[in-house]
Amino acid sequence: MTGVPQQNVNADRLFFGSCVALIATSVAFATVGAVMLALKREFVLTNEEVGWIGGAALWGFAVSQLAFAPLADSVGMKSLLRFSFLGHLLGSLTMIFAGGFTTLFAGALIIAMANGLVEAACNPLVAALYPENKTVKLNQFHVWFPGGVVIGGLAAFALDAVGLPGWQIKVGLILIPTFAYGILLLGEDFPPTEGVEAGVTMGEMFRAAFTTPLMWVLLIAMAMTASVELGPNRWVPAVLESGGMVGILVLVWINGLMAIMRYRAGDVVSRISPTGLLLVSAVISGVGLFALSYASGIVMTFLAATVFAIGVCYFWPTMLGVVSERVPRSGALGLGLMGTVGMATVGLVTSPQMGAIADRYAHEELPVVETIGLFERAEPILAAHSGPDAQAAAEAITEVARAWQSDSGALPAPATSNALRAVIASDVDLGLVAEAQAILGPADNIGGKVSFRWIVPLCVLLTMIFSVLYMRDRKAGGYLARSIEASE
Repeated sequence: MTGVPQQNVNADRLFFGSCVALIATSVAFATVGAVMLALKREFVLTNEEVGWIGGAALWGFAVSQLAFAPLADSVGMKSLLRFSFLGHLLGSLTMIFAGGFTTLFAGALIIAMANGLVEAACNPLVAALYPENKTVKLNQFHVWFPGGVVIGGLAAFALDAVGLPGWQIKVGLILIPTFAYGILLLGEDFPPTEGVEAGVTMGEMFRAAFTTPLMWVLLIAMAMTASVELGPNRWVPAVLESGGMVGILVLVWINGLMAIMRYRAGDVVSRISPTGLLLVSAVISGVGLFALSYASGIVMTFLAATVFAIGVCYFWPTMLGVVSERVPRSGALGLGLMGTVGMATVGLVTSPQMGAIADRYAHEELPVVETIGLFERAEPILAAHSGPDAQAAAEAITEVARAWQSDSGALPAPATSNALRAVIASDVDLGLVAEAQAILGPADNIGGKVSFRWIVPLCVLLTMIFSVLYMRDRKAGGYLARSIEASE
């Protein structure tokens, strides 16, 4: 039994509960992003390793979307949300009690799979609750991804402000909306999906998803729109904090603007077609991201972040809306495939590669003389301390010194940055820590901004794709949604 008749369903409570469940996924996104710099320092991780942790929080979403979205019709959306509830609980606790890269990665992966289950259930749920207004309601539902990032980001900032900077407490914030959506949703009756209501079989759903040319175009575009939106958003706090700014507040600003604009999506969609909206978004997001990659200072950074937010805010929900309206018989599978491709691309490719690019360019910015001088002064101070952090820092410096002497004075990568992070994590001497931060911070900041710049060409490609789709709609007399019955 996959659902009950629509008249027995409390649509308002289900929609509200779905929004709270989405808040849990976005609070997870915000808090993992907010603790990336702390994890890098406490566990002496490279940017690439942190990128894999951040990436796991994305591609795990894709794995669960791919595995469970096709089952929304048969297993039921309520069952998927039961699994997501358990996943948010287990993943958060795994991260909180992690002892290193492996358990941090595992916790992030479990949380991400729970996030994917939320979208696998709630996207078709919203479409089933509001079949005549899908694009607008999906935009309003997805208000609460950036909205939850704002909530999680401000909560993380407040914890720092009152003197509770422990990253474990920030990760624990995920549990609050998790219990809330469990209470709101898990005792309710759910409607059948649109596919079940229309009698669409599993085979028909797969056929519509994989044999429709437009679906393939949209999947390719989804990989790029997700990379433009989520790749930089994942790195904004760590990159800007390394340059001395409160990066989490910039992330909050970006996502606050996105939430407001998604809430007003009805006004925008009434004036411009979904494909036209995607075209405008591609152009604006490219301009904003390019500006953010060069911005310095509070005013210019917030201005660039504003343009970027305006550009990316409609990407994700509008892409889902177009699939639901133009390839309706793909049903929950089509929506799940879009989320799978988007998150898998960001998690497996975009986020780790941005980390690798940041490592490479950050290393080029490290001043050789100042870095070696710091290491020479640090060695005797670290040797006088017996703690494991001091020992690890001393070993890291020794590794750099050997490589530097044997390689004609070139600093080894990424060992040099790791050694600087180890000195910072050792906390044995405030002067040494401040000096190491003064060397590493600006380098990490520049490397991170260069990684933003590498994403801009995707906006150019998206502009070309959406221009073709928009012109085809104009030629056909305008954008037309297709009903699930008419698409047989």
